[in-house]
Amino acid sequence: MLKNFGRFIVHNPWKVIAVWLVLLVGSFFAPSLADQVSTDQASFLPSSYESVQAQQVSERAFGQGAGASATIVVKRTNGQPLGTADTERVGALAQTLAGAGIDRVAGAVTGPQAVSPNRQVQLVNIALTGAPADPVLGDSVKSIRDKTAAALDGSGLSYAVTGDVAFLVDNQGAFDTALVVVSIVTLVLVVGLLLLIYRSPVAALLPVVVVGVVSAVSSAAIALVVKAFGMQVDQSLTTILTVVLYGVGTDYIVFLLFRYRERLRAGDASKPGLAAAVNRVGEVIASAAAAIVIAFGALLLAVFGGFRSLGPGLAIGVVIMAIAAVTLVPAIVSLIGTKVFWPSKSWQRTPKGSVFQRLGRLTGRRPALVAVAAGGVLVVLALGVFSLKVDYDQVGQLPAGTESARAVEDLKAGFPAGALNPTTVYVRSDNGQRLDPATLGGFAQSLARVPGVGELMPGPDGNPATISSDGTVAQINLLLATSPYSKTALDLAGDDLRQAAHAQAPPATTVLVGGISSTFADIRAANNRDLWVIFPVAGVLIAVILALLLRSLVAPLYLMLAVGLGFVATLGATVFAFQGVGNRAGLSFSLPIILYLFVVAIGTDYNILMIARLREEARAGHDPRTAARLAIAHGGPSVAAAGLILAGTFTSMLFAGVSFLTEMGFAVSVGIVLSAFVMSLFFVPAVTALLGHKAWWPGHGDATTAKPMPATTEERALETV
Repeated sequence: MLKNFGRFIVHNPWKVIAVWLVLLVGSFFAPSLADQVSTDQASFLPSSYESVQAQQVSERAFGQGAGASATIVVKRTNGQPLGTADTERVGALAQTLAGAGIDRVAGAVTGPQAVSPNRQVQLVNIALTGAPADPVLGDSVKSIRDKTAAALDGSGLSYAVTGDVAFLVDNQGAFDTALVVVSIVTLVLVVGLLLLIYRSPVAALLPVVVVGVVSAVSSAAIALVVKAFGMQVDQSLTTILTVVLYGVGTDYIVFLLFRYRERLRAGDASKPGLAAAVNRVGEVIASAAAAIVIAFGALLLAVFGGFRSLGPGLAIGVVIMAIAAVTLVPAIVSLIGTKVFWPSKSWQRTPKGSVFQRLGRLTGRRPALVAVAAGGVLVVLALGVFSLKVDYDQVGQLPAGTESARAVEDLKAGFPAGALNPTTVYVRSDNGQRLDPATLGGFAQSLARVPGVGELMPGPDGNPATISSDGTVAQINLLLATSPYSKTALDLAGDDLRQAAHAQAPPATTVLVGGISSTFADIRAANNRDLWVIFPVAGVLIAVILALLLRSLVAPLYLMLAVGLGFVATLGATVFAFQGVGNRAGLSFSLPIILYLFVVAIGTDYNILMIARLREEARAGHDPRTAARLAIAHGGPSVAAAGLILAGTFTSMLFAGVSFLTEMGFAVSVGIVLSAFVMSLFFVPAVTALLGHKAWWPGHGDATTAKPMPATTEERALETV
């Protein structure tokens, strides 16, 4: 089927290109993917979690989402304590903001209680109405910043506006900047590496054109799906999608061009050679894309909506990219022919004595040594996993220069770490009766005595509990002794404090613990659950794809074992780099699952390409060790080139300026390098050579289908990067 498909594409290029042009034009009329993005992590949690239920109670009783906040941190520019004139100036600022008519600002409060005991900082707490991710609140924070700057101009006071809404505003700005930086760096890296490999501007620009078309079409398709099913999209999707499309797309194009060049060197004419390349590589691309789609699709099993929405979006992009790789790319190459390699003439001659020929001979002669050495590298790196710590600190994810991050540092000069994000306890009457203020006061004091709670934060009226207008819901604010994002705070808000609150709840009431620490405690629980579900499901499904491709049960087992070991080694190397050398508190909580999917799914591409070549050489009549030698000599250049390019594209994330994207860029780059240059080039061929015919049981995929190739054919087919 692929043989006829390849011929049709090669001989009807204008029809294929016309279809893609129609899709490209249609994409301009589709909804914008950027409009479907959510920046609020809490919005991705299902309603069964307590923090979400607390937010719902807050919205009904007080007209605001739990955790929605804006806080102005004011201090003197010279570092001296605040004087009476300074506190009066800050009080005037609060009155100005309260009467400024800023949308969604219900009031601004400060006073003696908002001045730190050492008088280094003073807070202005802004009452906001609405959920933190509401775009209108983002505009409100920008207005607050503008009016604060005008009010404090020339006063000798400096300010910084922070809080959950401000975090989201600054976070979105950081991700928007990251998208621009990553796109530019990715483009430069892809073009530069392809120029180095092919010495041809045409071949270097081909992925840019194709990925540009696919990016527009896939973004439109994802937006349509997201809108149709009412899904939410994490803000990192647009940045990650750009890198994935450039990386995966360039990989598939490299696979095709290397095979096309091999057929030209073997004496085929341009169009028959291109059709043969589509036939040979089409199965590999289809299987590789299927592995990625299944791995990403496994994210649909996640309960955390950020993961659940990320998977289908990336899967759609990969499917469209794979289709383009076997349709649009060969159609374009069919029109320009061998000029795709212009001005280089290297496609006309076969390099001799290539490094991959030498590596192939080494693996063929000493497969056991090569397998042990490659496996040993992975095991050593994997040891870093034992030191892994997970970090949920959203402030730490922001670039240090953002106003929100600066405000947090200023706040620490005078207040407890938890002052910025109080943990909010809601008491709701079960029978509709009004709550008793005295009982609520006693309950609030008992919560303040829970180990780990710093102090009780009185409401605007000075009472320990703020009661709703109908008297059926009360809000109690607690300041934790540690950072609201720390492991200690998450353990407290998600466990000990909840247990104490539930156990000591006033009669005929329901108590719910909300706030940012409670939210991230629930996100952590959802994340841990998702790891245990998604990892094995994705692994099993990818193994099924490999089994169907290879008609074997043995080969998929050691391939997945290699991929799993590669994942652990990659995570260990990232721990060494960031927790060890970088001295960070931990890795971003979403990194392990994202890394698993990228390393397992995308890294499997190279294993598929190599194992397919091993089978091809075995079918040509070669013994297992000779097949390993020839597979590395023939397939090694395309695996190395594709791995180098894909790792290079993810390296672009190191320049993003966002902690999570930096970690992801490093980790995935290392994972791809290990997948391509350790597993695919050495470990997989070596183990396959050692197992021999057993590797293909029970399907006998290595059964001879042709006479052994003459030695001169092997020499002609050898190619190098």
